[in-house]
Formats: sequence, C-alpha cells, structure tokens
Amino acid sequence: LNDNPSQYKLTLSGTLRSPKINFHPPFLMLMPVPLDVQSEAVVTIIPQEFIRQSRIRVKLPELELADGTRTCPLSVQFPEGQDIVLSSDGTANELICRISFRSSKPMSFLGDILFIDQEENRLLEQQTIVFSPYTRTWHCTTLIKKL
Repeated sequence: LNDNPSQYKLTLSGTLRSPKINFHPPFLMLMPVPLDVQSEAVVTIIPQEFIRQSRIRVKLPELELADGTRTCPLSVQFPEGQDIVLSSDGTANELICRISFRSSKPMSFLGDILFIDQEENRLLEQQTIVFSPYTRTWHCTTLIKKL
C-alpha cells in the first residue's frame, strides 16, 4: 500500500464433500407373480454429503425382446417427491422409492437403474437388476461404481 510492499501469508483449508446415496435395504427381491401382474418393493434412498438441494431422476434399463421390440418392464415412483432437501443442520431428507416390475412375456435381463441428480452426477451408485425366468423373481443389489 502506498508503494510499501507487504507480504501476507494466507492459509486456506477445507473439506471436499462428494455427494453419495445409500439404499435401504441394500438389496431387494420382488415376489414371484404371474405374467402381466405387477410386483413392487419400496427402497429408502439416503442422501449423504449433499451441499445443496437437488432433484433425483431415474434412468431405467431398456431391453430388446426376441421379436425385436424394445421394452422396459420396470417403473419407479417417488410417492413423497424426488427432491433432496437440506435441513438447517445440513442433513438431507430420505426419499422413498417404489420400484415395480410387470411383464406380459417371460424374460431374463441384467441392467442398471441409474439415480442421477440435477447436475448429471450419477451419484456413484447404481442398482443392478436381475430377472430370472426360472424362479420368476428379480432382485437388485447395490454396486459401487466410480464413473
């Protein structure tokens, strides 16, 4: 200041917070049902380390049947909304997610349900879905995949 150079040492520190989600239960199995009957289960999504509000959207797997038609036998609903809202203490609300399966044809597939926030982060965690035509059940287990 006023042609008098001064030196200042500035030290900064911080914590890197990376958003992630956990699922409860960590896996699920839907009950066997006849063709064209819906089977569903509820999963609680537990957001962690979010620093701002976000909206979760879901990308479901699509598969091609033997006759060439494409279908998605899964559907997802958020009965209480799909917005992650932070409370005054910095914690985020849990989200209820209803996952349903219905198919008019027997099928077997392996695919991912992607939970994506509004900044296009895939939240590092995906659900792997397996449908077995022999047991007439499907289940999903949580896998951690760093993208």
